[in-house]
Order: sequence, then C-alpha cells, then structure tokens
Amino acid sequence: MQARSEKDELLALSGVSVVYSNVILGIKGVSLSVPSGGMVALLGANGAGKTTTLKSVSNLISVERGKVTRGTIRYEGKEIQGMQPERLVRYGIVQVLEGRRCFLNLTVEENLAVAANGARGREKLIGGVDEVYSFFPNLAAYRRKGAAILSGGEQQMLAIGRALLAQPRLLLLDEPSMGLAPQLVSQIFSILNRLNKSLGLTILVAEQNARVALRYADYGYVLGNGNVLVSGTAEELSQSDDIKRSYLGIVEDDSSGETSHLSRRSGIDWMS
Repeated sequence: MQARSEKDELLALSGVSVVYSNVILGIKGVSLSVPSGGMVALLGANGAGKTTTLKSVSNLISVERGKVTRGTIRYEGKEIQGMQPERLVRYGIVQVLEGRRCFLNLTVEENLAVAANGARGREKLIGGVDEVYSFFPNLAAYRRKGAAILSGGEQQMLAIGRALLAQPRLLLLDEPSMGLAPQLVSQIFSILNRLNKSLGLTILVAEQNARVALRYADYGYVLGNGNVLVSGTAEELSQSDDIKRSYLGIVEDDSSGETSHLSRRSGIDWMS
C-alpha cells in the first residue's frame, strides 16, 4: 500500500539502512513516503527504529556516530542523506526530540526567541511569538517565567512552539505523548492537527500511542526490529482486526466488545 502518488511527496525514504559505530544496525531497508501537507504516523515499540528513522532524515544520527549505509532519502525530490543537520534545518526540516529538551534556565519567551533568531530570512510558516501563544495559550501565562517550572505537557508545547519558530516545512516529532496524561496528549495532538490543516504543515510523528496517532494522521507505518512491518491509511490500520492482532498485539474481546492486549511483543499502546 502506498501513501500517495510520487508527485505529492515531500519526503521519501527508499531502502534506508542505518548503522551506529560501524557495527550496530539501527534500521534496515526502511521505505516510506510523506506527502506534502500530510500527517504520517510511525508506530512501534521502543527499539523498533522510530527514532533512528526520524534522525536519519534530520541527520542527527551523525552526532551519535550513526550513518546511512544504504538507500536514499529524498526531500523535495533531492537526495539529502548525509547533509549537515544545520543545512537541513535551513531547508525546513525541523525535529522535536524525545524528552522535550527545553532550556530550563531560560524563560519561556527566551526559549522561543532563540528559535526565532535562527530562522531569519526564511519563508515564514508562523508569524512570531504571539502566534505561537495563540496555538499554545497555556504558555502565554508563563512567558516571563523559567521553563523549569512548566509541567511536562507545557514543556512539550514549548518544544513544539520553538520548532514552529524555526519555520519548518517538515516537522519531525519523536514521542510527543511520552509521560503525559491522556488529556494533555489529546490537547497536543489536537493542536498538531490544527497546524497541519490550517497552516499546511507536513508532519511525521513517531508514537507508541497508536490510538491517538491514528485519530489524527492520514497514513501510518508500523515498525518492528528496524523494518516496516505494515503500512496503510489511518482508517485501514485502526479498523483492521488482522493488523491489530498481528502487529499491534490486541484483539477484540468477543464477550464484552472491549479491546485487550494479547501480547506485549509490539509494545504499542493502543488503549490510551
């Protein structure tokens, strides 16, 4: 199953393999497509290869002694594997790393200002700090406060807001729901949906929370052991009992109609 026609692709990975320190295999033969203006979910357990896939695009694997050893990564039709991360940011590829990584010793506004200064001269996706606050009103109340006092959810919002001020064309998000309460997860994904639909921001998001990711994504890829196991539209993946049983590790309980985990081999959280 293919996401969309090739002419709509903003990002395409074809048979990409990544090795760390010349010996440790990160991913092997990953192929996927992200259409311009789309929202695509990477699903899988810890160690499935989601983070490595994202970092192969942003080339942040290079700071971890990783490199693409096979395959191609094309962005706007041009091969980008091996390019310096700073250059890729200038092209509009911006990643929000797992764990938020805010500057805790700076205020909320100072965190945002750092990103805004680095994106001068590029075509603007978002007008400025005030527009970030319009998407994340929780942050406005803390604009003069240190980022260290923010909750985990608010720090995630700050990390995303900072990424927006870098004026991305392609936003890469690594586990934005990690460690957050379900209500906050829904709030953050609702905002991502607004950014995708109203601003046309292309999003590739790595997530273990399959239910919420597929609620908002157009298309999904399930990774396991560094491979793409299955792919399909969000509707196909969320409605297929065969896919849920074989790749997401859950089945419907015939007696109650409720979903339950058969095994933990996939490690994907379907229930949140």
